[in-house]
Amino acid sequence: MPDKGYVQIYTGNGKGKTTASLGLALRAICSGKKVYMGQFIKGMDYSEMKAPSLLDGLIIEQYGRDCFIKNDPTEEDIRIAKEGLEKIKKIINSGEYDLVILDELNVALYYQLVSVVDVLDIITGKPIKTELVITGRYAPEELIAAADLVTEMKEIKHYYQQGVSARKGIEN
Repeated sequence: MPDKGYVQIYTGNGKGKTTASLGLALRAICSGKKVYMGQFIKGMDYSEMKAPSLLDGLIIEQYGRDCFIKNDPTEEDIRIAKEGLEKIKKIINSGEYDLVILDELNVALYYQLVSVVDVLDIITGKPIKTELVITGRYAPEELIAAADLVTEMKEIKHYYQQGVSARKGIEN
């Protein structure tokens, strides 16, 4: 079924979940598809935010603040994530995009910024041709069960452990 869109999850504690989804986005755009990426938890100036000005057919929007959630999320974190999920639901249901990426949505679920039930509703209600990718650590079992493809990024070794900070263009 070449016109069927599947649900993919990239999860795990290793590096590469967002990077893999961006690689898929590039492949989709180069084949003439339209791509929407909604980034949860993120509100900082990551390098990929420049990509829509370089690649026709790509939209990236962020649904987070300009800081990491270190402990309990704030009401603002919850509000931004819920509004983002509502907007993305409309975007998915419009059928305008061939590929929709929900970046770090698993982390938003982990912090209970949005509900698993709402995400499952989006999955079951998506247009048949829309490919849906969900990234982030802590993918809940309910989403794993609903997905067609699940990839776990496993950290074996990472230079962060030697004190290397996030590098522009590589990690951010």
